[in-house]
Amino acid sequence: MQRLQRDVKERAGLVPRGRRPAGPPVVRHARLAAAALALGLSAFFVTPISAAGKPDWDQVANIKDAAVRIAEMQRTQGATRAFAFIDDCYKTHSLSSEYTKAFEACIAQDYLETQILALVYSRLPPETLDRLGAPKPQQLAQSMGQRVTAAFATYKVPVVRVEAFKKIVDEHGFPIFFKALFPGVEVPKLNKGPRPQQK
Repeated sequence: MQRLQRDVKERAGLVPRGRRPAGPPVVRHARLAAAALALGLSAFFVTPISAAGKPDWDQVANIKDAAVRIAEMQRTQGATRAFAFIDDCYKTHSLSSEYTKAFEACIAQDYLETQILALVYSRLPPETLDRLGAPKPQQLAQSMGQRVTAAFATYKVPVVRVEAFKKIVDEHGFPIFFKALFPGVEVPKLNKGPRPQQK
């Protein structure tokens, strides 16, 4: 847990490399962070898009696998490497002419990593975040929401499929990811956010 906190703060430039910040468990304000993410994820549902073909792979298995892989990278190489991997993942798999299983995994991993970062930052009072120049959980959620919205829009993924994707990540991916990073800590309940409006 301390490694995660250190890596996240180093990534944000809040502490010099190698310095380990101390503090209470990351899940203290999990509900606040989850609510902030739900607000940011509402950006998924803003733009109506035309229908695309249904995936021909097992989405639950794909998202679980993506969660295991990014958790292992986070645990062994740190948050900075995990976010760099996600960035490279988007760049590589967005070159495909079709929405793919691998691209879906990129989106799931972005969502999962952002949830953890928001949980860490939600531990700090807003004044501390302001003083340190760190992003607030709402800002992290908004930024991730924009990336994910753009990713789905590239392939014209319909709103109903985006909603199903988010539900799978929340119910199947996040618990696996969280337990891998914080064994023995109860998985926080996520705010499911607003239901999308199909236009």
